[in-house]
Amino acid sequence: MSKFIKTTIISAGAAVALAFSVLPAAAQDYRGCLAQLRSEAASKGVSGRTFDRAMRGVEPDLTIFDLMNNQPEFKTPVWDYLGSLVDEERVSDGKSAMRQWAKAIASAESRYGVDRYAIVGVWGVESNFGKNLGKRPLLQSLSTLACYKNRRQSYFKGEFMATLRIIERGDIDPSRLTGSWAGAFGQTQFMPSTFLRLAVDLDGDGRRDIVDSVPDALGSTANFLKKAGWVQGLPWGYEVRLPRGFDTSLAGRKKKRAVSSWASMGVTRVDGRSLSGNYQAGIIIPAGINGPAFLVTKNFDAVYSYNASESYGLAIALLGDRLRGLPGIQAAWPTDDPPLSRAERRELQSLLNARGFNVGEPDGMVGAKTREAIKEIEKAIGLPARGRAGYKVLDALRRAR
Repeated sequence: MSKFIKTTIISAGAAVALAFSVLPAAAQDYRGCLAQLRSEAASKGVSGRTFDRAMRGVEPDLTIFDLMNNQPEFKTPVWDYLGSLVDEERVSDGKSAMRQWAKAIASAESRYGVDRYAIVGVWGVESNFGKNLGKRPLLQSLSTLACYKNRRQSYFKGEFMATLRIIERGDIDPSRLTGSWAGAFGQTQFMPSTFLRLAVDLDGDGRRDIVDSVPDALGSTANFLKKAGWVQGLPWGYEVRLPRGFDTSLAGRKKKRAVSSWASMGVTRVDGRSLSGNYQAGIIIPAGINGPAFLVTKNFDAVYSYNASESYGLAIALLGDRLRGLPGIQAAWPTDDPPLSRAERRELQSLLNARGFNVGEPDGMVGAKTREAIKEIEKAIGLPARGRAGYKVLDALRRAR
């Protein structure tokens, strides 16, 4: 049995043990839990017929618990996270998508007063402009999270109920309700409760459909950002240069002060130009004082609220800037092992396959098989075995050809 297979079995076994060791007190098995959920759904306007049809044959998916504890926007170094989401390939794809859907984008922007590049930035980060919608059935994922104890069980039960209400209303066919392990779905990955509150029918066909209607997805995202506090005409922020000896206790997204106050401390734009503007902003340093720094406004907060992660918010903001024609991050990240673009990750996977690791079809997505193979290369070249897809591993594989 290979090391990878052993690791996978141990990991899967741990997930099962975790799930079954903490069954909710009110339901000793999944079916018993579903019976309770069916009764609760009826009180929320979901018919028994809808529930039974939707849940026929659904079984729990216990692999979710591993995914819950390994969310990339919180576990991955910020330079790796941004490197995979804001690369030349995605910028090129985004420009093509903006040309194709120019009318819908303009309509969403004008109706809700949200900058088009922020809207398209969300679209690009969340689903790669509709190419990656997620394949996990929402009802399976959310019923599992609703029935097995976890730190957000009550929240996921609410999202399960919201999914049933979407089906009851007829906005989206149940077979199209697939997405992430946590239940986010559609072109711009709304949670079901968010869909019920904020989805809009921008294309005017009488249905709110963020899965198969790009206009509805873009309009819904614009509506989300507006309700999250987006201020028309205000920038999200920009990269800045901090003065020597900058007090890092002043940094923080919530520690906003007048831009003029930051300017008086010696903060400048990254190219050395003076700060300008009559608004409040904070400064974030996602990789610490030795990495890039950004001045951020209320509009960054609106984007942040989409997923409550600064790395995520930066990915959307920076992708929007690149689509606008602005340059990428200018300051260097504090690492001697630069991140890889998706094209470079695909190259790395091809090289791993050529060495007999069998990591699957090169797709630029660093999954378990790719990480395990990388660990072997890291050990061979004297690096800690972390499974990180960085330049040093790629360079070693290139030189070994």
